[in-house]
Amino acid sequence: MLTPLGRLDKYAASENVFNRQMVARSLLDTLREVCDDERDCIAVLERISRLADDSEPTVRAELMEQVPHIALFCQENRPSIPYAFSKYLLPIVVRYLADQNNQVRKTSQAALLALLEQELIERFDVETKVCPVLIELTAPDSNDDVKTEAVAIMCKMAPMVGKDITERLILPRFCEMCCDCRMFHVRKVCAANFGDICSVVGQQATEEMLLPRFFQLCSDNVWGVRKACAECFMAVSCATCQEIRRTKLSTLFINLISDPSRWVRQAAFQSLGPFISTFANPSSSGQYFKEENKSSEDTSVEDKNRIRDQEVPEDIQLRPEDVPSDSSINNSSVKLENTMENRAETSRKSPSEISVPMDRSLFCTLSSDSHQEVASNENDKKPDNYKSALWPEVGTSSQDSAFLDQELYNSFHFWRTPLPEIDLDIELEEGSGNKLSPERSEETAEVTMPGSSNISMATRKELEEMIENLEPHIDDPDVKAQVDVLSAALRASSLDAHEEASNAEKKSDMQDELGVGELPNCRINHDASVPLISNAVENMDSTLHYIHNDSDLSTNNSFSPDEERRSKVQDVVPQALLDQYLSMTDPSRAQTVDTEIAKHCAYSLPGVALTLGRQNWHCLRETYETLASDMQWKVRRTLAFSIHELAVILGDQLTAADLVPIFNGFLKDLDEVRIGVLKHLHDFLKLLHIDKRREYLYQLQEFLVTDNSRNWRFRAELAEQLILLLELYSPRDVYDYLRPIALNLCADKVSSVRWISYKLVSEMVKKLHMATPPTFGVDLINELVENFGRCPKWSGRQAFVFVCQTVIEDDCLPMDQFAAHLMPHLLTLANDRVPNVRVLLAKTLRQTLLEKEYFLTSASCHQEAVEQTVMALQMDRDSDVKYFASIHPANTKISEDAMSTASSTY
Repeated sequence: MLTPLGRLDKYAASENVFNRQMVARSLLDTLREVCDDERDCIAVLERISRLADDSEPTVRAELMEQVPHIALFCQENRPSIPYAFSKYLLPIVVRYLADQNNQVRKTSQAALLALLEQELIERFDVETKVCPVLIELTAPDSNDDVKTEAVAIMCKMAPMVGKDITERLILPRFCEMCCDCRMFHVRKVCAANFGDICSVVGQQATEEMLLPRFFQLCSDNVWGVRKACAECFMAVSCATCQEIRRTKLSTLFINLISDPSRWVRQAAFQSLGPFISTFANPSSSGQYFKEENKSSEDTSVEDKNRIRDQEVPEDIQLRPEDVPSDSSINNSSVKLENTMENRAETSRKSPSEISVPMDRSLFCTLSSDSHQEVASNENDKKPDNYKSALWPEVGTSSQDSAFLDQELYNSFHFWRTPLPEIDLDIELEEGSGNKLSPERSEETAEVTMPGSSNISMATRKELEEMIENLEPHIDDPDVKAQVDVLSAALRASSLDAHEEASNAEKKSDMQDELGVGELPNCRINHDASVPLISNAVENMDSTLHYIHNDSDLSTNNSFSPDEERRSKVQDVVPQALLDQYLSMTDPSRAQTVDTEIAKHCAYSLPGVALTLGRQNWHCLRETYETLASDMQWKVRRTLAFSIHELAVILGDQLTAADLVPIFNGFLKDLDEVRIGVLKHLHDFLKLLHIDKRREYLYQLQEFLVTDNSRNWRFRAELAEQLILLLELYSPRDVYDYLRPIALNLCADKVSSVRWISYKLVSEMVKKLHMATPPTFGVDLINELVENFGRCPKWSGRQAFVFVCQTVIEDDCLPMDQFAAHLMPHLLTLANDRVPNVRVLLAKTLRQTLLEKEYFLTSASCHQEAVEQTVMALQMDRDSDVKYFASIHPANTKISEDAMSTASSTY
């Protein structure tokens, strides 16, 4: 007979491929057989090295599938075979990463990740054997497929190897791969894993090394790369400070939302809600993002001082919707008093003309791209709504460019809730003692003043021609939106010249009086609409909301345009992001972006509401009501599953006013929607006032009726929720309203529903018995005896035994009370004509009742009656009854009884 090693040698040398595959498959078994002898173990490992050189790819792939298991075995038996993995197995794994066969490469990549995940590779080996090979495989002259796979492996292993190795060995090559000009597949892999790398290396490395690459990837020529960036945007945002998140990432995200590719827009809108949630205020939402190597005090002071010392860059003018209106928090540990001080400065800026800091290199890229776009095609769609909002002459003056490296966040917006008056900024300016110098006012005025008369007659003629050209295609939703915007701009540009002159004079007087460069008006500069209209064709839904808002939307007969817009203004997240989120319920979005965009909006709504806080619920109320009445049941179902979370965020007053009507609507909806409400019925009702809560007692009975009677899981969920609802209602309410439902469910056709109902009834018995006086409990017990203990159907009598068993196991009644009220009726079932009932009775008496201390220590008449009944059951004519009445008590519980064939009621 061959030894394990002899058998291994025999088949490893076989010319038959299947024999060699079998050898690779049986290596672990062979190692286990010889593990006591170190020499034999080493011999097996040497043969693995020889088998790794097999010319047949299937053999090599089979071998690689076994390597993680062999490595784990070597780790467990390390004293017998020290350094076996590092010396014999790891070189094979690393070598196969560059194998010519695709299957072998894939299995080696999976094996490497499995080994890293199980921490079977030493840190030294990772640095000296694994990373150098991966870096070599990602070299510029490497094979395209191998390079792409190697980049993916590097990204996936980064969270496993930690920050130090990632920063030293992986990050430099990763940054190079992000700029790979030849292979878009490589850039796409980098973009898809960008968030993971950011979370590993931390904030400093992300902001210094990765963000510039991320900006490049977000404007990549290949839409698949931009789509991958949109999908990982939240993870990248979590790895940056609040200032960058607000000033740069929010603008970058607006570009992705208005991308010419539908797939990119789709991914961006799906990530919009999660991205907004990264602006959450820790003090109100409890969401924190880890900041590297900074204490609370250090970070707060550092950010505050940086903000305070910044100046206004003159040459960057943005539309309000593209500009963050505040900086809610600097990081996860910002103190309330620091942010209060910061906000006291930013709010002095006018909402219509806020200057935003930008990185010089990014700004130059954006402005040059914007000019190229205008020159090439004025109607061309570009994934860059931010670019089109810049002044055409930006960056032309060297003196103006000197301000580009400086940032201004003179911040009052941090914690200030906007006042309801339209002259908000006038009041703030009068109340603040800080005023800009006269020289600064004049400089800023040079930038802002030309806005009042920038639209010339030539421009109006241009707009008319554009509208004429677009009218033949008015059926297209995108074109129609564009025509609406152009028409609005044309009407606004035709305003009376006298009115414009008087407005300009007012602004000038107010500027002189206040000594401030930003004019305190709440209207949008007319000139800002010109570059916006000519370039930003894609994002027409959002631009329509802003361009000449006060002049074009006068048809609204319930609210003035200013009032309507003010109701959507908040100071937690950049207003542009919120407006894009609110636009997700627009029907045109379903046609131009994604048919399920409303569902994504509904899914993210609790997170957005948590970020904004209950004080800004007015911004989301209309959107929530729109989603709640959406035609797609999937949208309503999503809201139904999260309405209890939203109720926690909003508090009892807003919940009663805004959520309860919607909750009531969901109760009458399809079963697919009702199940969402039902699963969290207790969570929602406990948040309501007791009087409001009692109103739902009358509606609980309706849950017993479903669209499909076979939907038994619906009734099972109802039983589970009723168990939780017992604590919310008084004993009388429980007896009057919940008791009939519970007894109904105990007689359900499906056993799974009945098993949960037995638990419900036992908990109900416990609650009613503990009430004062316990008359409701006694009445319920009597009803159980009458309806189930004496039921003509054997299934009802069996249900009675189940309820008694549950009452005993959960100690729902004191044993003396059980013996007085339930046990006499239980023992009479020993003579039941149906064996299933007697089997369950034998189990209950032998395994549950007789185990209670009350029956073990007291020599009462009750104990004697139980023992006599057990003896009678031991003499039963049915073998199963005799067996369960005779065996020693075991750990058999009600769930096992329910699954046994003897007690089945199918």
